[in-house]
Amino acid sequence: MVVLRQMPEGYRMPAEWEPHEATWLAWPGNRTAWPGPLLKAVESVYLQMILALLPSEKVHLLVKNKEQASAVLKTLRAKKSLSQRLVFHEQKTGDIWIRDYGPVFITKKREKAFVKWPFNAWGRKYKDLIRDNRVVDGLKALKDLRRFDPGLVLEGGSLDVNGQGVCLTTEQCLLNPNRNPGFSREKIGDFLRNYLGVRKIIWLKKGIEGDDTDGHVDEVSRFVGPSTVVTAMESDKKDANFRTLADNREVLKNEKDPAGKSFQIVEIPMPGPVNAGVGSKKSRLPASYANFYIANRVVLVPIHGHSNDPIALKTLQRLFSGRKVVGIDCTALVHGLGSIHCITQQEPRV
Repeated sequence: MVVLRQMPEGYRMPAEWEPHEATWLAWPGNRTAWPGPLLKAVESVYLQMILALLPSEKVHLLVKNKEQASAVLKTLRAKKSLSQRLVFHEQKTGDIWIRDYGPVFITKKREKAFVKWPFNAWGRKYKDLIRDNRVVDGLKALKDLRRFDPGLVLEGGSLDVNGQGVCLTTEQCLLNPNRNPGFSREKIGDFLRNYLGVRKIIWLKKGIEGDDTDGHVDEVSRFVGPSTVVTAMESDKKDANFRTLADNREVLKNEKDPAGKSFQIVEIPMPGPVNAGVGSKKSRLPASYANFYIANRVVLVPIHGHSNDPIALKTLQRLFSGRKVVGIDCTALVHGLGSIHCITQQEPRV
């Protein structure tokens, strides 16, 4: 049975837009997820992200060996001043989803620590990826930080916080019996409150079609300010996501911030169906503009060559006037059933 262990009293999980010390990534190499030319295309996504991030923060990159690190540097062709901010860590991984198996950083005044939630590969869907639960144990760079192990199975992509005590999540994911069977909404809420400094939890309903994580919230709704939420909406009533996203918006509409005020809700479109395969073997991929990543000076946004791309980029640029919004074609990346936010993990500055 999972029990509440030593708790990080006084700590909180900062909002993603708060100052970063670094961004953590794991270099791609899963040829099952990205066969043929897809892997090269995913590597290109990483290079674009790294070059966009390095001018304003460090990038910690997990690689399998020194040879891979050298190859990345050679391909990157970054200026020496930028390359010095790229920190390599020799650590083998099953896949790239560091948002879900990596450290979740928390802070208290000038102190920084992290929470290590157990990772079971999204309800034991991929037995070969459960080994990524041990990745954090091998990262020497984290050894000097205080670590908290709640024991509750949870992925970073399943929650989003505003840094002021409010958390977004979905019932479909956190209440799924393939994570923590027998745990009530109240019990799971206790863990979030005790380990992330959360006071209020907003429970959305479900995630989008094609999402093998059982409805991660970072594909549907995201905080972009203490009282402002971007939420994905589907305009096509025949689309499988239409009712789900409308229901989530209704939940947000009826919620209040800790001060008792309604949240400002900003709608962002969906990129239409992005599929893998053809004919009877065609399957829906979890493509969403909501899977953006907020860094110190840039906001990295997945795009898919759809007419809604410029609408999504313009909406986010209006919300992040002090940052440059960068669209990156992630059609290849989403074949692995995740996108930009799923492959990043922010480390806050203290």
